[in-house]
This record gives sequence, structure tokens and C-alpha cells, in this order.
Amino acid sequence: MIELKTKYLGLQLKNPLVASASPLSEELDKVKQMEEKGIAAVVLHSLFEEQVLLQEKELDYALTHGTDHYAEALSYFPDVGRYSFVPEEYVKYIAKLKKAVQIPIIGSLNGISKSGWVRYAKEIEEAGANALELNIYYVPTESSLSCQELEEMYLDLVQEVREKIKIPLAVKLSPFFNSFTHLAGELVKAGADGLVLFNRFYQPDIDLLNMAVVPNLELSTSAELRLRLRWVGILYQKLKTDLAITGGVHTVEDIIKGLMAGAKVTMMTSVLLEKGIPYIEGLLRGMEEWLRRHNYQSIEEIRGLLSEENIKASDAFERANYMKVLNSYHFE
Repeated sequence: MIELKTKYLGLQLKNPLVASASPLSEELDKVKQMEEKGIAAVVLHSLFEEQVLLQEKELDYALTHGTDHYAEALSYFPDVGRYSFVPEEYVKYIAKLKKAVQIPIIGSLNGISKSGWVRYAKEIEEAGANALELNIYYVPTESSLSCQELEEMYLDLVQEVREKIKIPLAVKLSPFFNSFTHLAGELVKAGADGLVLFNRFYQPDIDLLNMAVVPNLELSTSAELRLRLRWVGILYQKLKTDLAITGGVHTVEDIIKGLMAGAKVTMMTSVLLEKGIPYIEGLLRGMEEWLRRHNYQSIEEIRGLLSEENIKASDAFERANYMKVLNSYHFE
């Protein structure tokens, strides 16, 4: 019998398929359906820092309306009206989910500053979440903010949240750092039980007709997996933390590659939005068939087989790969 069980953030999972943060988790029925089709855990849609701050501003407005120091601060916040969950409702929803499903539920906080985060991290824990994912999404545009200062903001946030909660803590971040391996190590020291690689930055587009900068959402493709494979392969066994891949996981082969690079779990959203929740069943069958065909009995047998540590050509992950790729193309 093929064994698909894995352990992520101290949680025993029946397989390595985890639904990443997305609108799918906003509806209890969809979470229940994902569980029925075989998903091992669900990361909830994120509670955004802007929602926390907006609520605080609205409270401040209610208390100070009519004074001359409030000005129009609320107008500077993005429109979060689309997000149906204010902080208190988000916490209540976790408690409701925990009564409805058996799979682990991982809360998600999205932002950069400490404002409100520590309190809501604690409330998410108290609501019954099995773990918490800090989705640190920040675009530094101030020229006065140095790389070191930015990294210290990340580390301070992780350390402060870690000190306030007992449930496992994962950090989801982007690859855009000068020395990613160093930062990853420091995040683990600060208390990260797992690293989720990588956040997808949604780049705005320019609408020439209306002369406006507009949001632009494109679902991922398997081509995006390569960056994740590279860094999971580099970090595997270098750090005492769990590694998760998110972004570009669409096929059985994508999942197997992620595990061979060293990931404990592979997270997905785009493929479930494209092909529907029942697609999970096919992925699980395909994993079993692949392992059986290649004479493996469990996913533990393949984990890290193609990480930097376990392959002879370790330079495949480093600068030599860059040179080989450039020299591999030949004109007709």
C-alpha cells in the first residue's frame, strides 16, 4: 500500500496536498467539499492588515467625530468592502469551521506591521486554528528604508507573534531579498516553524483607454514552480524548519518535483479554481500511481532526493546553472 502521509508544522497530514489561502476557503461548504475530495489541510483566506487598521480607524472616528484632528484618514485606506470578513467575524468563522471539518485549519494574517497582529494572532489561536501563517506582503518604496531595516521589520514581527502564541507558525514570503538563505535562517531563529515559498506578487497593469493603473490577476502556471523548486532544494536540510511550496503546483509531476526538492507539502489554489475541487481526487490517484510505477512505497522515500544536498551536481542550483542555460540555446 502506498503511504502518502506527511508531517507539516507538527501536524499529521494524510497527504501533502494543502489548499493555500484563497476565496475557496471563505465558504464553509467549499472547505467541506475540499476535505471530502481529499485535501489534507486548508490555509484560510487572509485577514488583511488593512482590514484591522480600517476597523481601528472607524472606531476612532466614532469616538472623535466632530473634532478637528481626524481629517480624512479613512480615505487613504484601500477599499476592503469586498472582503466579507472583518477581524471578529474571521475569528468566529475559524471556530465554526473547526466544528464542521476534521482536517487542520491554518489561519492567515497578511501585512507587515505589528499593529493588531499580535492580538489577532492570539484570537485566531483561541478560536481553534491548528497553525498560523504570516503572509508578509510588502513593497518597499521609500528610498530611506534599507535592506537591513526591512529584514529587521520581518524578524521583529515574527518574533513578537511567536512569543504570544503556542500553535505552529509559518512564514510566507517573497524571494526578493539580497541574501535569501541568511534571512530564512534568521526567520527560523525568530520562531518560524515553517517557511512557505513563495508569495505571488500581483503586478498592476496600465489601462491606456482610461489612463489608469489597474489591478491584474493571472492564475499561476507550472512554469512558476521552478523558482520554488530551486530555493526549497537549496534550503532543504540547511535549516531545522518545514518547507512548503506554493505557486505553480498544478499536476502530479509538480507535486512529485516539490517533494523531491525537499518540501513537506505542496500548496495549490489556481488549479482548483481552474479545474474545480474534484480535481484533488485525480491528483491523489496520480501520486499513488507514480510512486507505484517507480517502486516507491511512500513519499518519505522521495523527499529531498533531488535537493542540493543529495545530488552530485549541486551546482545545478547555483551560478553554474545560469551559464549552462545560456549556453544551451543554439540557432538553426
